[in-house]
Amino acid sequence: MATFLYKLGRLCFRRRWWVAAAWLALLVGISAAAANAGDPPDDDYSLPGTESQEAFDVLEESFAEANADAMESTVVFAAPEGETLASEENRAAIQDVLAQLRNGDEVLSVTDPFETGTVNPDKTHAYTTVDYGVTFSDITPEMREQLVNAMETGREAGLTVEASGEVAMEEVELGGGEVIGIIVAAIVLVITFGSMVAAGLPLLTALIGLMAGVTGITALSATLGLSAMTGILASMIGLAVGIDYALFIASRYRAELVAGHSREEAAGRAVGTAGSAVIFAGLTVIIALAGLAVVNVPLLTKMGLAAAATVAIAVIVALTLVPAAFGIVGKFIFGRRMRRQNPETGVPSSLSNSGKDNGGTRWSRAILRRPGLVLIAAVAALGALAAPLASMEMGLPDNGTQPEDTTLRRSYDLLSEGFGPGFNGPLMLVIEGQDGTDMEAATTTISDEISGLDGVVQVAPAAFNQDGTVATMLAFPATGPADHETTELVERIRADVSDGLGEETGTNIFVSGATAANIDFSEVMNRALVPYLALVVGLAFVLLMVVFRSILVPLKAALGFLFSVLAALGAVVAVFQWGWGAELIGVEETGPIMSMMPIFMVGVVFGLAMDYEVFLVTRMREAHVHGEDPKQSVVTGFNLNARVVTAAAVIMISVFAGFAVTSAEAMVKMMGFGLAAAVLLDAFVVRMTIVPAIMGLVGERAWWLPKWLDRILPNVDVEGESLGRYLDAQGKGRPAQDAQQRQPEPVG
Repeated sequence: MATFLYKLGRLCFRRRWWVAAAWLALLVGISAAAANAGDPPDDDYSLPGTESQEAFDVLEESFAEANADAMESTVVFAAPEGETLASEENRAAIQDVLAQLRNGDEVLSVTDPFETGTVNPDKTHAYTTVDYGVTFSDITPEMREQLVNAMETGREAGLTVEASGEVAMEEVELGGGEVIGIIVAAIVLVITFGSMVAAGLPLLTALIGLMAGVTGITALSATLGLSAMTGILASMIGLAVGIDYALFIASRYRAELVAGHSREEAAGRAVGTAGSAVIFAGLTVIIALAGLAVVNVPLLTKMGLAAAATVAIAVIVALTLVPAAFGIVGKFIFGRRMRRQNPETGVPSSLSNSGKDNGGTRWSRAILRRPGLVLIAAVAALGALAAPLASMEMGLPDNGTQPEDTTLRRSYDLLSEGFGPGFNGPLMLVIEGQDGTDMEAATTTISDEISGLDGVVQVAPAAFNQDGTVATMLAFPATGPADHETTELVERIRADVSDGLGEETGTNIFVSGATAANIDFSEVMNRALVPYLALVVGLAFVLLMVVFRSILVPLKAALGFLFSVLAALGAVVAVFQWGWGAELIGVEETGPIMSMMPIFMVGVVFGLAMDYEVFLVTRMREAHVHGEDPKQSVVTGFNLNARVVTAAAVIMISVFAGFAVTSAEAMVKMMGFGLAAAVLLDAFVVRMTIVPAIMGLVGERAWWLPKWLDRILPNVDVEGESLGRYLDAQGKGRPAQDAQQRQPEPVG
């Protein structure tokens, strides 16, 4: 593979303008397709195999006259303090609001709370339901404005009026996370390379890859059902890895130039060596993200596959467009100060400005002096960060977690105040009759039984489909939709009531609705987390065993990944559930951790963690294979790659943190913070601290592999050994060490 990549790098360098034109044409084509694509759909929270999904399927089949995608808004009224809504003035004000709502665009019907009985016993609170004949993507600013104006009519009359539903939602600003990430990345790259051109090259190529990936998602959104959220998460990951992969290849290219090779030869060698590691690192990210399909949740599968496709594009860009860009920028890959060292060629004699050991060398030596103590301290710190994980509560967000200044949150609070907390999360009972079932009698029996359960406040009358074979019934819990007692009530109805009542009445009874679906979603995520984690860790072990020809190195890498992801999840719980420092990143309301957050983080962090493992430990193994003792190989690996890995980690952290700080979307904010924390911990605590400490403790045993296993494992040649043999045969000599500094003095 390394030899093929070497030839590919040279070809792209020679045909640089053709390569650039091909990528430009591809971008134009994808952009044109995206411009003509339909609007992206809403997030699909379907859950195959769950009771709530079975109920939704029955409803879709039996209530064909209903539009499952159509929207409704709930407008809530509260009387002024000391008054009731039954007074003549307040009733007239409500009628004015209802009349204005009925005249709104796309409104099908508006209920009258005094006719439908949606007024609380004290007559202080009431609500109306507004049904719209369009889906979320068809909402217009005028529809929102009309709803707000109707609410203002009631407020001017002295009532408190708030609303929920999609039309009442303000348009979500997804933030400028990419901008913050790009700015920080530019600063880091300028410091790392000392050249504006060299700094701009990884940024430009990463942005081209990102544009191709995100516009491709947009182009396919309507066809494949990819929501806007899918594109946001893909752009977050694609931008981070795109910059990193280009950075690693550009760093190696500069080192090959300093070693005395021509520009074309240096481009080929850079892609043949660092490109091999990029392919492996990208492959681990792709496999981990695509592996989310095993959870069998369509939303998670689409997010994972879309993000994996964006990462694949980032890898292809790094292997083709980056070497082409080397040819375009020419000698400006080095800064002016470096070019002055050799004005004739523009290539400096060294990448170092001094003969002193660099920071990576000094850091690794310090760890190797007290590896046991460092290991204990690092593991203890990660353990402390992971402690909040013990109290993690998972769920999906509802209006109760919205900021207090939004009408969604205020309507939620008004409904809880007037009708009880369970009113915001009713349980929908779907009752499917069998042949010969008396549905009237069956629903009466079921209603009486459910009404007598502890934790149920009220059961609404049954509503039947046109042929009377299926009915729905709302049961209102005494507790809120996110409360643990509500979850227990759902489980009790399903386990102790539904089966017995169903047999007695000759019906199939399903417990569904938004609250039950959220409970099922969290349960699916909980059940899938451990198997998926085992799959990912097992995959990490096997892949790294193939790459490093070792058992202990993969074991250490997999355990390190577990430490970092658990600690990062603990930090997420502390901020988003406990509220520690939440205001610093704009989290206005704490609540349960989103159900898909842990499993998505496991997939993403696994791939990103393997990047740093590969780039650091590959150089250690190469040094060891060339005769250095175990401790010296650790120092050499850090001397060569610590600076680049540090820059890559800072860039990736800044990209994710940018999304966390700027996005108003709760899931993007939580995901950005979690990934930033995970990369920070994995890069600097696990890979840069725990890894050298363990390598120093185990010594030569780190590279032990049974001979029988060595014979059967494939040789992926990440170190580029096959390229070395090819170059020897061509009389060109082996690839240069991609040193940022001079070789360190031997340890001891």
